[in-house]
Amino acid sequence: MKHFKNNKKSGFTLMESVIAIGVLAVMLTAFMAVFGPATRGIRRAINVQEVDRMTSALEKELSTNRPGATTGSEALTSFHKAYDWILNSHTAATTVFAYQYRGNPNQLRRDGTMEPYTAQNGQAGRDYIVQPMFRRRSDALFASDLAALEGRVFFVKMTQLRVDGVNGLILGTAGQIVIPTGSTALAGTGADAFPEAVIPFTAEFFEIQTTDPAFLRTGGRFAQTNYRTPVFSRNIAVRR
Repeated sequence: MKHFKNNKKSGFTLMESVIAIGVLAVMLTAFMAVFGPATRGIRRAINVQEVDRMTSALEKELSTNRPGATTGSEALTSFHKAYDWILNSHTAATTVFAYQYRGNPNQLRRDGTMEPYTAQNGQAGRDYIVQPMFRRRSDALFASDLAALEGRVFFVKMTQLRVDGVNGLILGTAGQIVIPTGSTALAGTGADAFPEAVIPFTAEFFEIQTTDPAFLRTGGRFAQTNYRTPVFSRNIAVRR
């Protein structure tokens, strides 16, 4: 009996491989078209929920006149602090960052905040507490908090809401706090001259894509002008 040897080699031809790669590319493109927007939508929803919870923390921070890093206080009063933060939140050096960090409840700093808990292990509620925090870019403690960061970093632009006789509350001009129509400025300047007991304002939260301290700190490449659309905004107010 004669035996015939089959010399045909198994495998895919070049044409078959090219077709398979083309089909895979089409499938991946279709997948990204369908699920890419959904993924971005989920992330945006998470960010909105996070900063929504932080708005009450912002109101609390603006009503807290913390002790200074060495002596004295942040400002003359909490109202002076809030006035200054609202007025200057649109400038690079005085950007207000919003974030959450792991704080050590057994170690408090002079300004009343917790030292960051930087250990890799530990139990929430026992060893550390996740704290919402707002600090200006020039605050030296901001970089320290980033070592125990939880989640993303945002920055907040605050703009006064002015009373308009026709439209009610309208958005004022960034970097300005004006005396309401019909009111008379008091003696002094700045917060001292503002005659009303309340400053209503809009707080706009912008998500920052990185948490790199070198990028965020003073002198870093972070620039407010690169961010145009806030992930969340809320109308709130500060009082004397």
